[in-house]
Amino acid sequence: MKTFFLIVGLTLLTTSHAMAQDWPNLGKYAAHNDSLKALKPDAERVVFMGNSITEGWLYQMPEFFENTHYIDRGIGGQTTPQMLIRFRPDVVELNPKVVVILAGINDIAGNTGPMTVEQTFNNIQSMAEIARANDIKVVLCTLVPSNILPWKKEINPVEPVAKLNKMLTAYAKKNKMTLVDYFKAMVDDKQGLDPKYTEDGVHPTPAGYKVMAPLVEAGIKKAMKK
Repeated sequence: MKTFFLIVGLTLLTTSHAMAQDWPNLGKYAAHNDSLKALKPDAERVVFMGNSITEGWLYQMPEFFENTHYIDRGIGGQTTPQMLIRFRPDVVELNPKVVVILAGINDIAGNTGPMTVEQTFNNIQSMAEIARANDIKVVLCTLVPSNILPWKKEINPVEPVAKLNKMLTAYAKKNKMTLVDYFKAMVDDKQGLDPKYTEDGVHPTPAGYKVMAPLVEAGIKKAMKK
């Protein structure tokens, strides 16, 4: 588990050095995207778009993506502006049936500069609209609870996380999109990620992903039927 968190830290450093050349990190999945596009269309394909919490599935619970129709497109440290830029090559061009979007905690941390909750919400909304315009079902996820940002300890994420989750919940209801509520399932009495699910207060451990897995799978099944 500690190896993953070291990888996350190294990813952040590597990303910062590479930003000038490839700010949204379009190159990370380019080769794999090309190989997937060369295959026959997959009517059950699901793409997971996100940051290190999404990428973390591959390290903490790799079996979740093995022998399935799931494709992980998480990149550690990313913000919604970066995801919005790569949404077409990493999601739309793969022709999935469903996209699962989990994003926002790095915006709150200011990883690519100061952002308001409204700006983050607008970017997530844009990704959802792009997906719908391309006949891709949308599963929106609430942010995983957090009351600490280990790399930005001067920022208290509790209030912005709650505000963004409220906006996402209302948006999903208004637009009849499927919502997966990770926050409610994983929060503790301090409005943070329950310690039994994390080592650093932000990233889930295998125990955390075991909670998330059935929730998102139920959401995917629900979206598929819409």
